[in-house]
Amino acid sequence: MKGGRVLRPGPDSLWRDRRFVRFWCGQSVSQFGDRISELALPLMAVGALRASANQVALLTALVWTPNLLGLLLGAWVDRRPGKRQLMLLADLFRAAVLLTLPIAYALDTVTLAQLYTVALLTGAAAVVFNTAYSSFFAHLVPPESYVEANSKLSASRSVSFIAGPAVGGGLVQALTAPVAVIADALSFVASAILVGRTRVDEPVPVQVPVQVPVPVATTSAGPSLLRRAREGLTFVIHEPVMRAGLLCTTTVNFFTFLSGTGLLVLFADRVLQLSPGAIGLAFGLGATGGLLGAVASPAIARRIGIGRSIVVGAVLFPAPFALIAAATGPSWACLGTLGAAEFLSAFGVMLLDVNLNSLQTSVVPDGLRSRVAGAYSTVNYGIRPLGALVGGELATLAGLRVMLMVAAVGGALSAVWLVASPIPGIRVLKPASDQS
Repeated sequence: MKGGRVLRPGPDSLWRDRRFVRFWCGQSVSQFGDRISELALPLMAVGALRASANQVALLTALVWTPNLLGLLLGAWVDRRPGKRQLMLLADLFRAAVLLTLPIAYALDTVTLAQLYTVALLTGAAAVVFNTAYSSFFAHLVPPESYVEANSKLSASRSVSFIAGPAVGGGLVQALTAPVAVIADALSFVASAILVGRTRVDEPVPVQVPVQVPVPVATTSAGPSLLRRAREGLTFVIHEPVMRAGLLCTTTVNFFTFLSGTGLLVLFADRVLQLSPGAIGLAFGLGATGGLLGAVASPAIARRIGIGRSIVVGAVLFPAPFALIAAATGPSWACLGTLGAAEFLSAFGVMLLDVNLNSLQTSVVPDGLRSRVAGAYSTVNYGIRPLGALVGGELATLAGLRVMLMVAAVGGALSAVWLVASPIPGIRVLKPASDQS
């Protein structure tokens, strides 16, 4: 304190915070492991088990399916006193589940059913981790450092998308896909160790009253799980920042998932007639845009305000799909257009994510954090499989270029939800009014 004013840390202050650096290292290692499994699991299904396209698509869908239970899982997590322990156990659980694959492969007993089970269980553990993370993160760094912390965490995630696939591909080629999965399992072990050593002062869970009638029975131990889940959803619906953020991100997720990675690759291959190497180069260039966006987000937020940064990101994320849809001409021109569009889109999504995540963290009371995170992910991530299915139908009926244009225009219109909210007028973060 100085003169009654809280001094804000400098731009590099979090690098001097051992707790944050320890946690950042764990999450960075885990992100690289995830990139390996994202490549190894489908390759295992295709190579070792001769899976069809529909079976591979189902494998991907099962990873996201547990998010539909986020509303209940978030309510359950909110009742647990130790969020750090839950995160640690979720990491160890994912490591154990993944290790069943190389063991089964060595015994020549691996099946598609096991792959599906692994996808479902690791997805469920990820939901538990993420709902506990929202409360843990809020107490790991002070509110004035939320943007800086999210920027650093998002930057390491972006780096994993640049280097992770290459590392994963090399491991799969050298060791086979099932053995490469061991690297991801070990990354979760490393994350668990570092999370376990990152102690924060977590408040004792308390009931935060939500001023909306919730006619669900209670027990002597307190409100029922369903009531707590509904209270999390009620807060999201009635809190202006959360409501506008959910409407925006759900809309942009639906439209951007019309194309998905699969249909975008299909367009680049069949319509633009780019080689696999050229497509990989374009996606790599896009990943560098994500890294730059994550690093630049705090400076942009300071320059134009955190609210306006969110609006710009919401438009810049989907709009470049229109450039891809309009791509034509020689291969070098198509490659340049695809790479530039991926770069701009990745920059936009980081500008949106870093600042919106920070703003939402600042408005949610402690007693509701995990419930709110669960409710939010149920809607926000639950829409993604639907978007992918609609995109496939749209591409079949109207063509890939039309589908991409719809994704660009519909996704950019997600910013309308923000313009009609208080978000554009917010310049700096303020802590939640109720930190009980």
